[in-house]
Amino acid sequence: MNFQDYQAEASQTALYPRRLSNLEYPTLGLAGEAGEVANIVKKIQRDHGGVLNDDIRAKLKDELGDVLWYISACADELGLSLEEIAEFNVNKLAKRHGR
Repeated sequence: MNFQDYQAEASQTALYPRRLSNLEYPTLGLAGEAGEVANIVKKIQRDHGGVLNDDIRAKLKDELGDVLWYISACADELGLSLEEIAEFNVNKLAKRHGR
């Protein structure tokens, strides 16, 4: 699946108040989901001696998918495509690292 297809499909499930004029909702959701990712990683250190197992990897995959959904919703709110954001980011990083 490419970014364009993902963003189009994800937008079909974006049912929240004042969609496309409510940047706050997906931004807060993004922060919450990123916190869930961080909490799982924290527990790898606390409960698993820093060892990542298949169950934890599956949980992280699930939560990272939620992060991606909220990033896509934020992009929609801003009238941006995920592809546009990705291209801008890699170009910025290339310039920063002399490429």
